[in-house]
Amino acid sequence: MKKYILASLIAILATSAFAGVNVTSPGSGTTAQSPIHYVATATTSCSKGVSAMGIYTAPNVLAYTVNGAKLDTNLTLSPGTYHTTVEEWDNCGGASTTPITVTVSGSSLGVEVSAPSNNATVGSPVQYVATATTSCSKGISAMGIYTAPNVLAYTVNGASLNTKLNLSAGTYNTTVQEWDNCGGAAKTPVTITVGSGSGSGGSTFANLHSKNGWTGYALEPPSYNICGSCKPGGPQTTWSWTQGVSSPSLSGNSTKTTIGGQTVYSDVLWNNHLIGDFSSQGLPDSKHTLIPTLHNFTYDVYFYVDNAEASQALEFDINQFFGGNGYIWGHECRVAGGHTWDTWDNVNQHWVSTGIACNPVSKSWNHLVIQVQRTSTNKLVFQSITLNGVTHNINITRDHGSAPGWYGVTVNYQIDGNYKQQPYTVWLDKFNFTYR
Repeated sequence: MKKYILASLIAILATSAFAGVNVTSPGSGTTAQSPIHYVATATTSCSKGVSAMGIYTAPNVLAYTVNGAKLDTNLTLSPGTYHTTVEEWDNCGGASTTPITVTVSGSSLGVEVSAPSNNATVGSPVQYVATATTSCSKGISAMGIYTAPNVLAYTVNGASLNTKLNLSAGTYNTTVQEWDNCGGAAKTPVTITVGSGSGSGGSTFANLHSKNGWTGYALEPPSYNICGSCKPGGPQTTWSWTQGVSSPSLSGNSTKTTIGGQTVYSDVLWNNHLIGDFSSQGLPDSKHTLIPTLHNFTYDVYFYVDNAEASQALEFDINQFFGGNGYIWGHECRVAGGHTWDTWDNVNQHWVSTGIACNPVSKSWNHLVIQVQRTSTNKLVFQSITLNGVTHNINITRDHGSAPGWYGVTVNYQIDGNYKQQPYTVWLDKFNFTYR
């Protein structure tokens, strides 16, 4: 009898497989607003693989199933506490479960992080700017920043947060969280890479795309000077700048820009005076004490283009002017012009190819981070370009130009027309500018 039992056990073990379920969202014990986002993967040693995965919201209540070894879905649940289970079944007859307890709050919750941008490269101290909302009649209790799981680095009472955290160089999976007075909580993950060296620190203008101060101009061949007679309605060059767009958007508040018209190869430039003369952000620097002290700048923006191949080029510039000198860190993604990044030569007034590929993705959000520096000897350094997570450290050093009478820091954004002046649209979101 014992031999029979042992033989049966060996047979079962031989045909069964080792299996497991890894749930990355939600965390067990989470309190969140419905719908609840479930993300999980399954593994098995069964040679035939995983058959399916599912979610039980209560014993014997199978609320969701999907074929294969991955699960990513949202479940709409009424307020209350649920002892849910994520299960996987393999093709060898094996199964495995992971229990997840979630509490669905009765209030509508949300955290909007203005700075830093998700996946941004920043300096230390890192500025965090965020606001919280809730439908709880008792309001928001507090907000906080986690720099790692269970590492609460900062808290503040109320529904707004604006602080700087001193962080060592490295990559952090941070989380900004809010808690309301009805027992609800919500959080927004923000992954950042903190750099080291002279580029660290600084202050940030957050969500510039949604702020005042933007002025649009047509630039037409052959001189490409600002066309004083051109109007947004054309007919030579047409353009528009529309703020407060909900879709496509990452934050729920993007800005839509367009180009078109009859004049081929014409461009549209938008400019914003941030610091100094004609400041749109309340920093006029009338005594000229701030601008000469600034040496490091980061241009961080998300852009969504409906048809990237219709663009001759997309341009993103940082400009500093003082003491009769002009420092223009021009960056141009030449799309129709060869799918490469060019940078601006201030002295010789022309574009120079870096040889680095630039391939923005159509109908998708692209994330661009540009870092530049003015040295102690007033040289321009084009430090790095990061597009969609790929960083190129270019470290190009050039001389400055002249700009008599000007004191200011400005940013440009420009879209260029092709040989047909084919209309296209670009949306901007989470546009942050850091200066130090």
